[in-house]
Amino acid sequence: MEAKLIQILKALSDETRLRILNLLHQGDLCVCELEILLEISQSNASRHLSKLTAVELLRYYKSAKYVYYTINDEMIEKHPFIKQIFNIETAQLEKCQRDNERLAYYKETGYTCDDLKEGKVCFEV
Repeated sequence: MEAKLIQILKALSDETRLRILNLLHQGDLCVCELEILLEISQSNASRHLSKLTAVELLRYYKSAKYVYYTINDEMIEKHPFIKQIFNIETAQLEKCQRDNERLAYYKETGYTCDDLKEGKVCFEV
């Protein structure tokens, strides 16, 4: 248990991973959505998602041709301090605030992963 906690803390010590968790705290997203919303490469997104999945902070499922990531609620229940990070700490980070604005805009537009892949979404918010 002690080693697992240390690995979780290490996973949480990266800004990009915090930004990913911040967005996923608001609902499931696929890799391509995270790439576009966070303005990171596919390989970068996959690397961070792998680390978060390895420590069981995230789970994933496949729907059609897309892989979606979701917060592992069981892990959040075991470590309530993680929820405080979502509810208090990330809200104060400028990049997370910007990410939240981009996510809200994306959801409002009704665009899909296919639209993202085709370059139809513009985030001038």
